[in-house]
Amino acid sequence: MADYFDFLADPSAYVALFTLIVMEVVLGIDNLVFISILSNKLPERQRATARRIGIGLALVLRLGLLSTVAFIVQLTEPLFTAFGHGFSWRDLILIAGGLFLVWKATKEIHHSVDPEDHKDTMIGKAVTVTLGAAIVQILLLDLVFSIDSIITAVGMTDEVGIMMIAVIFAVVVMLVASGPLSRFIEQNPTIVMLALGFLLMIGMTLIADGLGFHVPKGYIYAAMAFSGLVEALNMLARRKRRLDREKAAAAGTSHPATVPAQAHGGAPTVT
Repeated sequence: MADYFDFLADPSAYVALFTLIVMEVVLGIDNLVFISILSNKLPERQRATARRIGIGLALVLRLGLLSTVAFIVQLTEPLFTAFGHGFSWRDLILIAGGLFLVWKATKEIHHSVDPEDHKDTMIGKAVTVTLGAAIVQILLLDLVFSIDSIITAVGMTDEVGIMMIAVIFAVVVMLVASGPLSRFIEQNPTIVMLALGFLLMIGMTLIADGLGFHVPKGYIYAAMAFSGLVEALNMLARRKRRLDREKAAAAGTSHPATVPAQAHGGAPTVT
């Protein structure tokens, strides 16, 4: 274990550490959005537990995979060739994870658009979701995101110690941000649809990556950031309109009402 942290004596290693921490935090956003949406389907008393278990599993999986770096590297070796592309275990896992994300997001969007059609929902109403079912779904996506995260880390550095510190830091950030993010999503229904759109895009990106069509993640996160900015402007506009309506309503009730003269047989009176 001590050998893992020999890099601490090398000042240049800190640049790689900082870069990898940023990469792991950004990659963790996908995982965190998924956990937040799914945990909000649970009864309120179980949501924090689901988030903690889901993020804890993400940490365990990542550290466990780091202990088998040699095996992880082998996951990128082609198993077979089809349509001119050599498919590895990593490719197959990314395709399966992407299909699961697309299926989940599509079902959730359908439920949001037509909440009365429960026969076609994936997990139904919040009260019907069990903690165990939520954790199983979180675990499946944790596995996909963990493998993608560790393979990214292996491609950036050979120091396992750097990878461990970066992974732990990213998971701690996820743990701290999970509560506020889940509450924000719950309090702003339009954000749910935007987040589901993100999951669709991430799922398609995983499928494309597994099929050999690499989409630079910078493009993905730039699109997500732009969409988030547009939604933030919409939220500010809606808030301003609501405040204007409230001010108008308050002004209308604060002025005395004028009663027509005919009602009193004389000049108009103020009540």
